[in-house]
Amino acid sequence: MDDIVKAALKKWPNVPDCYGWLALDARGDWYMRDDRIQAAGPFPRVKGSRIVHDKLREFIERNYEADEAGAWFFQNGPQRVYVELEAAPHVWRLHAVPGRAPTLRSHAGRDAVYEGAWLDEHDRLFVATDIGLGIVHTLDMETAADAVEQGHWSPETSTVAALAERFGHTLSPQAEQSERVR
Repeated sequence: MDDIVKAALKKWPNVPDCYGWLALDARGDWYMRDDRIQAAGPFPRVKGSRIVHDKLREFIERNYEADEAGAWFFQNGPQRVYVELEAAPHVWRLHAVPGRAPTLRSHAGRDAVYEGAWLDEHDRLFVATDIGLGIVHTLDMETAADAVEQGHWSPETSTVAALAERFGHTLSPQAEQSERVR
């Protein structure tokens, strides 16, 4: 977490959390979702405005973590901005290594070590690592297929909901917050 964010937390410890305004899709793209977009429908059916500013994306990714309940958030100064997830908290980019399993790096630039793989009900490939569960980026599926064919990875079958439960992450903190408020 950035030092400036830590300082803001100390200065303003009681800022309310924010829900529904930030989302991460299955390709590692961040989206802003204002009131109008949120009213138009849930993520990812209605995505919002893709964040293309490099420095803003880097700031979000440096300050992206999970709370004790498995809801992922961006710590924006003193405020937690909870993230709507299309598939998983990480999106893996793969790097082929001849004769070995590919290396993995998250959309946020974090290196990870492979632990297991699953195909969901939509035939998307998820990989569990030492830093959590993520979905393999669509552009890296050829590298992933090579890892399976070479016997480095042996995917099992599951569902998105079952994977979220197994790995303890929340796809929609906004929906869960709405349920708690009722």
